Amino acid sequence: MSREINSTNAATSAANTNLEARAQPIYVRISQILRHAISEGSIPKGVVILEGPVAKIVGSTRTPVRQALQELEQEGLVSRFSGRGYVVGPQIIDPKRINLTAAMLGVEAGDEPARKTLQWEAIYNEVERDIVHLSVFDKYRVNELELARRYKVGRLVARDVLLRLERLGLLEKDERLRWVIQPLDAIRISHLYELRWLLEPVGLHGAVGATPVAEIQEMIAGLKKAMAIYPKISRTGLDKLELDLHVALLSRCPNRDLLQSLERTRCLLTLSKHALGLSAPMPKQDPFMSEHLIIFEALTEGDVGQAEQLLRKHLEDSCSKLINRIDQIRANYAKPNLPYISER
Repeated sequence: MSREINSTNAATSAANTNLEARAQPIYVRISQILRHAISEGSIPKGVVILEGPVAKIVGSTRTPVRQALQELEQEGLVSRFSGRGYVVGPQIIDPKRINLTAAMLGVEAGDEPARKTLQWEAIYNEVERDIVHLSVFDKYRVNELELARRYKVGRLVARDVLLRLERLGLLEKDERLRWVIQPLDAIRISHLYELRWLLEPVGLHGAVGATPVAEIQEMIAGLKKAMAIYPKISRTGLDKLELDLHVALLSRCPNRDLLQSLERTRCLLTLSKHALGLSAPMPKQDPFMSEHLIIFEALTEGDVGQAEQLLRKHLEDSCSKLINRIDQIRANYAKPNLPYISER
């Protein structure tokens, strides 16, 4: 699938990259910075990493640094020990305490690669997790004022969080303009997947011509690396691999109305992100990576029709897998009891 990338496509690519970077949670960007520094040896094994110095270097608060270190701990790149912070690599007897520098993290002096955490971002992940877990049990009402009180934020901050969950298809306003969780039962999951397998192959066809080959190859490399270490991969890592195909690649499709229709199905990806390895155990075989890989390989071979068929088959199979996972959640995960949630 060799082609010349004209200046318009190049400009679009840069714009999309910037948009994706801004859309990423800050802790994901920080985890990428730390992961790269550790893998390159810029931060040697045994070195202690503290939240404060990292936050100062990247220009963020401590909260996203803490989240990033927790992700790296799940991947086995850092470990807790008897002192403060995390040690790079497995636990050792004599941790090395050195001053981290911007150069060690691959950050140029004066740069702030991670912007300051916005108030809604500081609480979003926890609220998203609780809302998506509640969605598999029933329909509940969300009290915006009580949400703000629980997290000690302003009501506008709470509303920002709820509006983002609405765009994912997890919340709606009822006839009295109250926030209501939309249940993700087997019927709704089947309907949403039907929408996806009808629209995503069309979006894939439109996206291919606007996607640089190097970008697809980078996604393939990420998949192969993850498959080699599975199941030692974080939920954030799995989520990124899902988003590579179903969001990042499809976002290059010029049909904006099609993409807006698909945005309402993002709750399925959100549910998978929080379910795998948490409420539902990680499967013995990788949950989707090999299926993504053959789709990408069909694209690199120029067989777009085959890639579309493989994508539809992947989505049809994923539907039954997710329905099985929500059954496990209902059986094994306690329904969150939250002060800002009430029965309808």
